[in-house]
Amino acid sequence: MSVYKILIYGYGNPGRQDDGLGNAFVELLEDWANKRKLEGFEFDSNYQLNIEDAAAIADKDLVIFVDASTEKIESFILTPVDASTKVAFTTHAASPGYIIGLCKKLYNRIPPTYLLHIKGYEWDFKEGLTKKAKQNLEESLKAMKEKLLNPSELINSFEDFDVTFE
Repeated sequence: MSVYKILIYGYGNPGRQDDGLGNAFVELLEDWANKRKLEGFEFDSNYQLNIEDAAAIADKDLVIFVDASTEKIESFILTPVDASTKVAFTTHAASPGYIIGLCKKLYNRIPPTYLLHIKGYEWDFKEGLTKKAKQNLEESLKAMKEKLLNPSELINSFEDFDVTFE
């Protein structure tokens, strides 16, 4: 069995309450993967995505970006990321789609890439997640741990995106 090269990349500002969900997710998932001695995983987190991240994803078999969300979702949702050539600036410097588009332009490759949106509620300048955000974090971790034990499903279902959580 070959080992997949998987990057889990969380971003956000832990000093702005629930905006730190992506960073917290990566920290907890990395601890879980290390305890189980899972191979092929790389973890990164930052305040925002940067153009240099196109190089970091170029050789990966699977990329999952993780960010706090203000969208109207229950607790979390996993969505595929399409490449974009448009410089799409959000509350963070560059969007995942822009990083994927840049990867295609520079390295002629688009790895299967998803964005895990975790519902957040408060964004004040204060450290620590809200109680509801912590619950959403735990739910998303539980679901993603199960998926990442068999990453081929995420990799192979990317084109016709049909990933379900049970």
